[in-house]
Amino acid sequence: MSVEAIYLVRHGETEWNREGRLQGRSNSALTARGLKQAHGTGMLLRQLINAGDGIPIIVSPLERAFRTAEAICGPLDRDVASLRIDDLLQEISFGRWEGMTFAEIAVADPENWRRFEQDRWNIAPPGGESYAMVAERARQWLHAAVDIKQKIVVAHGEFGRVLRGIYCDMTPDEMFALDVPQDVVFRLSNGMIDRIGG
Repeated sequence: MSVEAIYLVRHGETEWNREGRLQGRSNSALTARGLKQAHGTGMLLRQLINAGDGIPIIVSPLERAFRTAEAICGPLDRDVASLRIDDLLQEISFGRWEGMTFAEIAVADPENWRRFEQDRWNIAPPGGESYAMVAERARQWLHAAVDIKQKIVVAHGEFGRVLRGIYCDMTPDEMFALDVPQDVVFRLSNGMIDRIGG
């Protein structure tokens, strides 16, 4: 892969993150801690790439990611209008389960929850996406993005987990074992992933 570096960032903490609720494509506001995380990530990126040097910031259209990208723009001295939105970076859709905790899903939809727990990679929540479907989106994005040698990407926990896994040719089990912090930068370069910060 010819991309020199992808600087991958997860959005800051949201109200639903704090409550343990699945977000998917639904919106939940950044907390004060989430805004602080986003600003801190911008400061970290400034140290890494000298205020960005014109490196594009590509962001999921979902509000929590866009608000995080806005906060990152400050330390990088970037205009928010320069942000590039890419629908392929959206979080996995959890369909009808969005806004619920795992415990609530297990009670409200036990049969589908059992199926999902037995094969999280291939089974989609009702009205949602499977992780295998997200992996296809991640592959599509990586192949479409090779012409941009360096980029900052602001996305989501589950999408970012899968993107890192695809980048390093991991198995589904290896991907599920990856953590999804909100205060670090993952640098994807030369087939390797470096964790910076946190």
